[in-house]
Parts: sequence; C-alpha cells; structure tokens
Amino acid sequence: MRTEDAAPVRVLVVDDHPVFRAGMATVLEDLDGLDVVGQSGDGAQAVEDVARLTPDVVLMDLRMPGMGGLEATARITTTHPATAVIVLTMDEDNDSVFAAL
Repeated sequence: MRTEDAAPVRVLVVDDHPVFRAGMATVLEDLDGLDVVGQSGDGAQAVEDVARLTPDVVLMDLRMPGMGGLEATARITTTHPATAVIVLTMDEDNDSVFAAL
C-alpha cells in the first residue's frame, strides 16, 4: 500500500522499438506514483542505465538486437538485486518466457 507522501516508483523502459518505448514511457508517466527515469534501446544500454539511474523497476523487452532482454535481466538482477525486472514480450515462445522466470 502506497501513501501519498511515498516516493514515486522509478521506472526504466527498455525496448528496441523507439515508438513503442516512447509510447510506453508516456503512458507510465501519466500514472500517479511512477516516475520514468529513462529509456534504453537495447540490453547493453539497459545494464549501463540501471547502474547510472538506479531505477526501482525495469520494464524489459525480451527480443532485441545485440544483448537481448534475457541476458540483460540476468546481469541486472545479479548486480542490482533491489531492482525488479518486469518482462514484456509479444513472443509466443514458451522457452523465452520460462528462461526469463
């Protein structure tokens, strides 16, 4: 339960599609209690941005060129265990979803 004087939840949005990423950030910014602190276009940038921005939550796409969401999630949860990662994907590949868990 959040109180009105609680600090906003700091969110980093990670997706390789700029229009989707910006749209998601805009939607989240309109919600009370959330503060979008950054946007990353791939997994490597997300790992760097988590270290720099210290978000509470990362909204992570799984399929991205270069370092994908699975590897980025593993690195983030290892080096920043207090940061939660929520995975978003349109992929119907059960193996990817289970790997993210």
